[in-house]
Amino acid sequence: MAPKKAKRRQQQGEGGSSNVFSMFEQSQIQEYKEAFTIIDQNRDGIISKDDLRDVLATMGQLNVKNDELEAMVKEASGPINFTVFLTMFGEKLKGADPEDVIVNAFKVLDPEATGTIKKEFLQELLTTQCDRFSAEEMTNLWAAFPPDVAGNVDYKNICYVITHGEDKEE
Repeated sequence: MAPKKAKRRQQQGEGGSSNVFSMFEQSQIQEYKEAFTIIDQNRDGIISKDDLRDVLATMGQLNVKNDELEAMVKEASGPINFTVFLTMFGEKLKGADPEDVIVNAFKVLDPEATGTIKKEFLQELLTTQCDRFSAEEMTNLWAAFPPDVAGNVDYKNICYVITHGEDKEE
């Protein structure tokens, strides 16, 4: 029995199951696969510096320095295949709180339980407290989560996107 246990421990790693695919929903894996395919410009199954340079160029960033690209590639422990790519996302998301925890934090700012917060109030908080948002970050926030005509921001949608990485289907 000992050899089987040792073999199983090697496959799982010391921290339990090493199957990164179990960290994500199937729809999320599909979206990451689509993103990986877009980034893997030469379609060799590995994201390289050249792939990153090409995809950044298609997004208008033409003068990316070689050392910046090298730093991006070096974030991985080896060649960036899809499994490594997914693992990197899993590691980045590991520190995020569950959706219900984030929603409950917003609920403190919503005593009437409307599911929304006034844009001006949220902007004031984000630009004056703790890790303050810059003007550009606020512009990006409002572009991603535009307030309704009454100036209210749907914080439940923000929480969903933070934890799932996509807009909620309504």
